[in-house]
Amino acid sequence: MEVLTLSVYPIAGDAVRMIPESEQRRDVSIGDQPDIATLATVAAIGPAHCDRTLASERDATGATVAGAHVQLALVDELAHDASNLLPHPRRSLGLVNEKSEPHSSHHVDPDMAERAERWASTMSGTAADEAITLAHADSWAGTGDTTIAERQQREELAEVHLARLATRSVGAGRRPVDEEPDPFRTCFERDRDRILHATSFRRLAGKTQVFVFPDDHQRTRLTHALEVAQVAVSVARPLGLNVALTEAIALGHDCGHGPGGHASEDALSPYIDGGFDHAVWGADVTLVPLNLCAETTDGIRNHSWSRPAPSTPEGEVVSWADRIAYVCHDFEDAAAAGIVGPDDLPPLVRSVCGSSRQGQLGAFITSMVRVAAHTGRIGMEPTVAEALAAFRRFNYEQVYLRPASRAQAGQVIDLLRSLVDHYAANPGLLPNPADVATGSPEAVRQAVAYVAGMTDRFACRQGVALLDYPLHRLPRGIDI
Repeated sequence: MEVLTLSVYPIAGDAVRMIPESEQRRDVSIGDQPDIATLATVAAIGPAHCDRTLASERDATGATVAGAHVQLALVDELAHDASNLLPHPRRSLGLVNEKSEPHSSHHVDPDMAERAERWASTMSGTAADEAITLAHADSWAGTGDTTIAERQQREELAEVHLARLATRSVGAGRRPVDEEPDPFRTCFERDRDRILHATSFRRLAGKTQVFVFPDDHQRTRLTHALEVAQVAVSVARPLGLNVALTEAIALGHDCGHGPGGHASEDALSPYIDGGFDHAVWGADVTLVPLNLCAETTDGIRNHSWSRPAPSTPEGEVVSWADRIAYVCHDFEDAAAAGIVGPDDLPPLVRSVCGSSRQGQLGAFITSMVRVAAHTGRIGMEPTVAEALAAFRRFNYEQVYLRPASRAQAGQVIDLLRSLVDHYAANPGLLPNPADVATGSPEAVRQAVAYVAGMTDRFACRQGVALLDYPLHRLPRGIDI
């Protein structure tokens, strides 16, 4: 089988040129399937002060690259074993330094060398005395005393500013598996931190919000989650709610999403009893290994308005923040793409919240705070809520359900179902295939879990690598 390769040559100082496939000279072995060369991303980080060796994950071979630090990444996936990238387990990755190329004569910029040396000199920090090491040589920063606010003390102090019905942080929290409490962090702060460091959260960077393979400024599921957290905290803080719980729910609310946006729910629903709901899947499958508190998973499971109401006011705030954030930023992305414009917005939307993201977010957040001040409930003033509904309806008609979006959704559905069927029929390709019978319900469920966790690019690459999926049937984006 043909081995595709990629040639990399330093040119013009620090730059690295990627040789087109038609000009490749078989210098870098990338894989053993057609089109796998497209999996490589090569970036120059700066001139080398010494040679570096890059070795394959599967074997000890490798070669030296002189003249530039080169980073070679096969996939942008964080939680998928490299052995599942290709249908065959043997892969090689090596960089060959051709003698004909003047790599070793690469010029080192004196200014860059001086900066590198200055940076290296800070490696160990600055020793002030035997008790402490400082980051900056001239650091003066301190707290002014040696008092430490431990978790239990902070929980007691929170009673001063928490609203009467706000959720309290107590000890280790109510978790599926009991844990010892953290000495400094509250239970919901730990949940937030666990979600933030989870691979499922990081993979949201490669999952569709509206546009498959977005350009540099369009939202992904990850930036959406961050914007939801900002909106939710902006509401929760003046209402006296538990900010850490609010943020944990907001950051984790879409971790159960599959690749390709909401079309993934349509793609995966036939394989799951009761259908595939990203909110339920996130709480009950994706985030289970984090052993999150019951209040956190409840907010994630029920953030969608079609679900039962969350059991906490913090979860209810996130439900509103999710809708506020995506309505505003999806419109902004569509406007930047030339699909719609500010003048296209319904008159009610323009009159109540304006045509800029700043004005829209401000109007919706302020309305939620005002209505809580008057009623003590989580909601929005009727006129402003009507404008939000009109805004969302406009997005559905002009953005989400336009012919191009429908066609994109159909391509996502076909690809993901083909992948699930292939993995269910070949469970040995799954990350944990032990004792899984071909075509069994467990094989199907594991296949769904694996495909649901993929990023958009990884799903497309797997379709090409495993199924020889036709390129014209892949969801198309800025770089496809």
